[in-house]
Amino acid sequence: MRLKSELWVKAYLRRCAVNGAMAVVARRGDADAGAIFIKVMRRDGGSTLFAPAPAGRDDADFDRRWTARLGGAVLASDAVDANLAREISFDADIWIVDVEDIEGRHFLGDDLVA
Repeated sequence: MRLKSELWVKAYLRRCAVNGAMAVVARRGDADAGAIFIKVMRRDGGSTLFAPAPAGRDDADFDRRWTARLGGAVLASDAVDANLAREISFDADIWIVDVEDIEGRHFLGDDLVA
């Protein structure tokens, strides 16, 4: 059984804070099963977007997995925001977490898949 989205987001916010990054919920989605998108903003104004990994993984029922969206490139925040706006048009229940980190760290650890 997977953690509810709201609980996962709260734990992720704490993980970011412990590591010296500021993270906020930019958009609150469905508390139980909303998809979570993470926008990492860097000092230079660029951003990277991380999205849920495609379904079908063996451990997907228990753990959340992530993939770098937009090729993992550091893009202007406007480009990332446009991608998120398209996601919202498909699914109104998504969460968006904004992370500000000087080094551009995502704090997803081993949960990031290629």
